[in-house]
Amino acid sequence: MARFTIATLAMVALLALALVHGGIWAVAALVYITAFTYFMDRIAALAPPDDPGQEFPAGDTLSLLLGVAHFPLLYGGVRVIGSSDAFTTADKILIFFALSLFLGQVSNSNAHELIHRAPRVLRRLGVAVYASILFGFHASAHVRVHHVHAATVRDPNSARLGESFYAFAPRAWAGALVAGYHAESRLRRGTGLHPYAVYGLGAALSLVLAYVLAGWGGIAALLGLSAYAQAQLLLSDYVQHYGLTRREIAPGRPEPVGPQHSWNAPHGFSSALMLNAPRHSDHHSHPAKPYPGLSLDRAAMPILPHSLPVMAVLALLPPVWRRVMDRRVARVRARQADLPDRQATASRLPQEA
Repeated sequence: MARFTIATLAMVALLALALVHGGIWAVAALVYITAFTYFMDRIAALAPPDDPGQEFPAGDTLSLLLGVAHFPLLYGGVRVIGSSDAFTTADKILIFFALSLFLGQVSNSNAHELIHRAPRVLRRLGVAVYASILFGFHASAHVRVHHVHAATVRDPNSARLGESFYAFAPRAWAGALVAGYHAESRLRRGTGLHPYAVYGLGAALSLVLAYVLAGWGGIAALLGLSAYAQAQLLLSDYVQHYGLTRREIAPGRPEPVGPQHSWNAPHGFSSALMLNAPRHSDHHSHPAKPYPGLSLDRAAMPILPHSLPVMAVLALLPPVWRRVMDRRVARVRARQADLPDRQATASRLPQEA
């Protein structure tokens, strides 16, 4: 667990120091999650997959620690950015961007891991993290919609070939909000407390706490941090599923999700910082697999030309993005069309109970 622990907790420590002292620590936190991560990805060797059986307890412990640390960092940032007179404007700007990147890349990835874990306390912690940044419905939409319909037109969070991020983001946000609600409603059929009521209450509590800490400035800080964090999660979805589609093996029935339906990044440092979120194909094939055990197969899985954070930046430049990615999508689709329909055959075989 060393690579995950060092990469993530170093960022937590730098942010904590920035929120207390500002100055050089605010600079260090921003540099760490941007330039330092970029250069470490350039020089670090690909880390091998860890043994999921051996690392599962340690993986959960780190996820729990990061989930708990999320809240003092978020609301400490709200307090500093929203009202503190002890920090300069430059400090507040640096802290805003460093904290926003942490929320979008580390906390989002960790909350994503938590909502897939079996223990109820971990799932609830993941929901609380999402609700605190006003994105609670993602906990339902991701599990009930995205993992069911990924790489099909029924998934709001799968980007279409030629679709810019600026067209994708509002469609995905609103589509996931509605689709997640309907999926939960069908599952519960009017019984029990609807999860969307919990998400709404969590968002309201987060806004109230921001106001208590820093007044209307705190509200503005929380809205800004949440918007930035949500945009990064949408960027991850955009990058990791852009243009990839599942073939239809029967009317209205797509082939099972396979390694060819997600883009992956092999870069060791940013992968550690994001708890192996860039190993996306294996996660979709095995959603319950703990992040230390996620594997990467360059021969079977589409590989991004740069790390996930770098590709997210390129996605903000649609002409550049299409020049880099569209021909790669075409090659993946061509390989997929040439493969024998082994997945369709497998789907017709008797399944284990």
